[in-house]
Amino acid sequence: MNTSSNCDTSTASWHPVARSADLRPGANIVAGFAQGQELALWRSSDGAAQAWDNRCPHRSVRFTLGQVVEDRLACAYHGWQYAAGSGQCTRIPAHPAMQAPRNVCAKVFGAVDAAGMLWVNLAPETQDTAPPPFLSDAVPTGWHFCRTLTVRTAAGTARGALAQRGFTTDAASGAWRGSLDGIDTIALVLDAQPQLAFIHLWTDAAPGSDAMKALHTAARSLRTDIEAASQHRHG
Repeated sequence: MNTSSNCDTSTASWHPVARSADLRPGANIVAGFAQGQELALWRSSDGAAQAWDNRCPHRSVRFTLGQVVEDRLACAYHGWQYAAGSGQCTRIPAHPAMQAPRNVCAKVFGAVDAAGMLWVNLAPETQDTAPPPFLSDAVPTGWHFCRTLTVRTAAGTARGALAQRGFTTDAASGAWRGSLDGIDTIALVLDAQPQLAFIHLWTDAAPGSDAMKALHTAARSLRTDIEAASQHRHG
């Protein structure tokens, strides 16, 4: 079964799937989504970001159930191991003397760190690509992460709600900038699934400050308003 990274996909945009700080080199595996694609997010021991289809090509078990072994991702089922970067199967523990089949390869997507976020591109030609300069401008230097809102609606609805609140968007990075409860805020909207969006909120307010606490409250209100509007539209 050949599951190389040369997949057929129509998207060419970068998706803010997770906060960079949530992935530790050579350690944890984080589940993610982008446009319905289920992802396994992790880092090799040198810190390089990895975004893979969350299915082992051997028996389709989720990679997020497995573990990171040095610079390889090991499936929890039979322990098959796949190399960072290429996704190539490199070891089959049940047959240590046998060379791993070269046509068994995890599906790998482009993944880069920029502006405190891990961005994923589902287009095959973006693998091993350096982060485009505009992604680094998505969040100003010195700003702090507030929280991620999970919103049960389409990403377009979430973006429309931000626009109604006076947020404006940067055409390159897709970042939305505006104010929530008088606090300067940047929102990065992730199209996770057809009726599921994530809104990553950043601010210049200091962690633990009254302004940061107020932004948390305003964010909960934003989520309630977005979901209520979505239900009304589809009710």
